[in-house]
Amino acid sequence: MNQSKLIALLGIVLVVVLTVSSTVYTVDERERVIVVRLGEVLRYDDAPGVHLKLPFLDTLRYFDSRVLTMDADAQPFLTQEKKYVLVDSYVKWRIQDPLKYFLTVGGSESGARQRLEQLTNSGLRDEVNKRPVKSVVSTDRAKIMQIVTAAADAEARKFGIEVVDVRLQRVDLPDEVSQSVYQRMKAERSRIANELRAQGAEAAEKIRAEAERKREIMLADAYRKGESMRGEGDARATAIYGAAAGKAPEFYSLYRSLNAYKESFRKKDDIMIVDPSADFFRYMKKPSR
Repeated sequence: MNQSKLIALLGIVLVVVLTVSSTVYTVDERERVIVVRLGEVLRYDDAPGVHLKLPFLDTLRYFDSRVLTMDADAQPFLTQEKKYVLVDSYVKWRIQDPLKYFLTVGGSESGARQRLEQLTNSGLRDEVNKRPVKSVVSTDRAKIMQIVTAAADAEARKFGIEVVDVRLQRVDLPDEVSQSVYQRMKAERSRIANELRAQGAEAAEKIRAEAERKREIMLADAYRKGESMRGEGDARATAIYGAAAGKAPEFYSLYRSLNAYKESFRKKDDIMIVDPSADFFRYMKKPSR
């Protein structure tokens, strides 16, 4: 086989391969495909698998059929009290009708996102305008998402789009309003804290006064009981001393003198100047007496 025939054969094989490759196409489960022939939509509902088309005449447009996310920028909306809030939201959506999607937005995902952003912003604006700030931030948040989701889905169906969910990620006040609210909250908390401190100081003072009163009562009662017991002890001691003196008066006198000596000469350097003939020394001078 000469070289020219080999080149011709290779050319034929190449043409066959290109023809076959341009004739066969596949559809994935995660995709939707529109077949367009000379600018006219031929098919848009092919099932997942392998399909045939006319080579060089039919063109394919692939679209993602999974749930997509559109994360919108935070937008300011006016509330019922004519105050602005910044609403940060996102939308979960997917292509529901590929033919409508192709004919209305040209199959462009950016065009679909633009339409969805307009729809959700319009719905959020209407719902926020009906409500005060407190309802938008907390109590009616779930209700707003439900209403906006239903309204956006009804309108998006016209473009072949299904809105699965609209979520509010964050609802904030503008910075200047937030600072004003923060300062008011701070002042209110400071006032409450000062009231609590004053109440605590008053209660502490009452507790201290009550404790001091009870202490004085307890001390007075203890002193009274101590004096009473001391008096009883002194009386009993006096009675014992009297009984001892009656039974052995000389021994009692000696005992008292010895105690007097002990109390008088506790230290070595204690000095007492007394007349030697005084009765104080009678047991030292005449112990037999």
